[in-house]
Amino acid sequence: MFTIKKILLDFMEEAAGVTSFPVLSWQFATEKKNFRQSAFQIQAAEKVDFTQLIYDSGEMAGKDSNGIKPHVKLQSGRRYYVRVRAAAEGKWCPWSEPVSFLTGNIAENWQGKFISAETPADKDNSKGTYLRKEIQLDKAVEQAVIYTTALGLYQFFINGQRIGREELAPGWTAYQKRLSYQTYEVTEYLKNGRNELRAHMGAGWYKGMLTFHHVRNLYGEQTAFFGQLHVRYTDGTEEVFATDESWLGADSPVLFAEIYGGETYDAGKAEPEAGMWHKVQCVDYPLNNLQPQTASPIRVAGEIPVQKMLVTPKGERVLDFGQNMSGWVTFKVRGAKGTQVKLHCFEVLDKDGNVYLENLREAKETLTYIKGSDAEEVFTPHFTYQGFQYAWLEDWPEDAQADDFTAQVLHSDMPQTGSFACSEKLINQLQHNILWGLKGNFLDVPTDCPQRDERLGWTGDAEIFSSTANFLVNTHAFYQKWLGDLVAEQADNGAVPHVVPDVLTPVASPEMIEHMGMDGASGWADAATIVPWNLYLATGDTAILRCQYDSMKKWVSFMDARMDEQGRFNYKMQFGDWLALDGDGKTPLGATPTPFTCSVYHLVSLEIVARSAKILGYLQEAAAFNQKLEKLLRRFRANYLPEGELTVKTQSAYAMVLAYKLAPADVRPKLAKELADMLEEDGHLVTGFMGTPCLCQALSENGQTAAAWKLLEREEFPGWLYPVKQGATTIWEHWDGKRPDGSFCSPDMNSFNHYAYGAIGDWLYRYGAGLDYDEREPGYKLINFHPQPGGSLHFAEACHETPYGKAAIKWERSGREITVKMTVPPNAGARLTLPEGASVQAAEGLNFKNGTSQVFGSGEWEVRYLA
Repeated sequence: MFTIKKILLDFMEEAAGVTSFPVLSWQFATEKKNFRQSAFQIQAAEKVDFTQLIYDSGEMAGKDSNGIKPHVKLQSGRRYYVRVRAAAEGKWCPWSEPVSFLTGNIAENWQGKFISAETPADKDNSKGTYLRKEIQLDKAVEQAVIYTTALGLYQFFINGQRIGREELAPGWTAYQKRLSYQTYEVTEYLKNGRNELRAHMGAGWYKGMLTFHHVRNLYGEQTAFFGQLHVRYTDGTEEVFATDESWLGADSPVLFAEIYGGETYDAGKAEPEAGMWHKVQCVDYPLNNLQPQTASPIRVAGEIPVQKMLVTPKGERVLDFGQNMSGWVTFKVRGAKGTQVKLHCFEVLDKDGNVYLENLREAKETLTYIKGSDAEEVFTPHFTYQGFQYAWLEDWPEDAQADDFTAQVLHSDMPQTGSFACSEKLINQLQHNILWGLKGNFLDVPTDCPQRDERLGWTGDAEIFSSTANFLVNTHAFYQKWLGDLVAEQADNGAVPHVVPDVLTPVASPEMIEHMGMDGASGWADAATIVPWNLYLATGDTAILRCQYDSMKKWVSFMDARMDEQGRFNYKMQFGDWLALDGDGKTPLGATPTPFTCSVYHLVSLEIVARSAKILGYLQEAAAFNQKLEKLLRRFRANYLPEGELTVKTQSAYAMVLAYKLAPADVRPKLAKELADMLEEDGHLVTGFMGTPCLCQALSENGQTAAAWKLLEREEFPGWLYPVKQGATTIWEHWDGKRPDGSFCSPDMNSFNHYAYGAIGDWLYRYGAGLDYDEREPGYKLINFHPQPGGSLHFAEACHETPYGKAAIKWERSGREITVKMTVPPNAGARLTLPEGASVQAAEGLNFKNGTSQVFGSGEWEVRYLA
């Protein structure tokens, strides 16, 4: 007996606003081992009872249960239902439970206008505003769908009820070319007769202060709202209500709100008086820029109570939530009407235990609230967020209690898909920190940090961490949206800016652009190739490669056109091995030469483009790219690997050459031994952004697993466990963000929630535990189990929710004997590769007579061997 237990839509569990039929993946529940689907049938309907089919595939032979896309013409603003059944060994399972999706405005019949309660005179004002309109419904409503978005941030209400759970909507895009809109089914919120539609607006990324240059109005000078309500009546007629000049506007109780600056709210002005409403202005914005947001909006993802309420040596009253996070503090406040309270969010206490604000730079992270009555009131911010663990009650009545305050965690809604645990407490805390570093920085854009006056979508950080992120959470919709912004910001010549959305180039001086460049940095701009490639490996989604393919080619062409006489990409300023510890100490650049790092990434991106071309069926282009790749690799080896000797003697150089397999296979073990010896001689790592993610993989893949575990388990500075020992709950920007004596790195660049070095998670999951994808059958169609037990660990385990279902591994050591337990989801397969020299003792029907590698099907499996 088998059943279908889950259906994914575009690899996600929700889909609203889609404009084409979603890609389908389904998961089975069965006790049978080696389960394989042989056929399937898909039906889609407008009614949940499937009496009005719009699609029926019929019984189709096929082994795939991932990445199936029916080609069906859909209508705008409709809810559709999907169900699937499948066959195996000649037997069909029952129909699955139906799943549904809501379509966006497929017809793009936009009728609304962007309207603003502000005027150009408000360009330096970050106040909140209301927009409202009353509409009349005189017939019974069958279905109502609304599309909403804003230039700025908005919350939307119908008859006083908040629509949706999104926060900081519509998020942050390359506004000049793209703007996300949200799609809501709102039938239940409407009533017969008069209905009020209302939007609450804030400055947000659109016109509030942004970047460390502290510039306002980067995209526009007035916030504006757009809404279009489609009502379908039971008599078959339809009516559209859209934003236009007939709406009214007024100031809201939000006196000030910005991303960096916090929020000030006057509850005494909660509802504007009748005479305060005024005519709105229309704001020009191209409606063809509107793009549907289908999943992963920013939402409140959890709540954390105060762990400790303390008074610092300076007498500051401080709330400690025990976890560094992104979000805000919601609170109760008592006192007379007009009482003003203020709290200040921050990351760490200084070495004396006092409030430390310096590393926030110019970010205020302050919430100010003015009471509107004598009763107890509750406040939740609207149009800001903070990066913090602590909150200083800078101005607060003496009766404040710990349970008056709750931290609400904000991040893009991405279901957690991966976990890791082991026998070592510090490594488990490291895993916790990696996950919370992701949570703190994935807010519609993969930011570098959530607290200081930056919070930008640095492409280098995103590229380095993408494989780790793909294991931990379902990133599909998140990265798909951000990669769309990357394409929008990519220059015609192929250059990719340092940050996406690009808010640095518009404020850079001509001299800075000319001499330093604001784009084209190796390892950063390579996000154009590496992020979609990693997403493809994690999901098997060829559509992401097809969507990004032109962008990939443009970036590689940019590098091809800017090579020096030795065939090395050479263009303006390069970040190189950023923040490496082996540099001269005068700049954040490490000792690994940038011509070397540029050459490495040129090869990496060129190989990805060549492989993508083959996968997509562009065989002539694939052949041409492979020819270029072979030529460039010969040049690289001539420049840096003559006679198999690496000429750049840095840890990062060795790690990158090995991890990216740029050295001939026969010399890699020798290079890995040299890297291990170098680490032993130095006593610790000295690598930066480029080298660090490669270190343990380079060692593990080339016979130096013991060195990789030793490096991971180092508890002193510098290393992954040093911050853990210092009490970190997220990943730090600097290895020594906080020094053993309690002092800090320079406050101008010292974030305590900066996920890039969390890329070690990729090694923990794929090598330490041994749960890996197979590049030849991506999306975990074939799971590559290759555990590498080591260090002081007695066990390690990892679990990942693949498109096929749960895949898991646990290895446990008892003396020389190691037991490996594996879970392979139905309709997937696996390969187990044991460490060299393993002597198999029991293999549960698997045949290891001809080596230490074996392929098998779905189910629960156990292998015991002697190491």
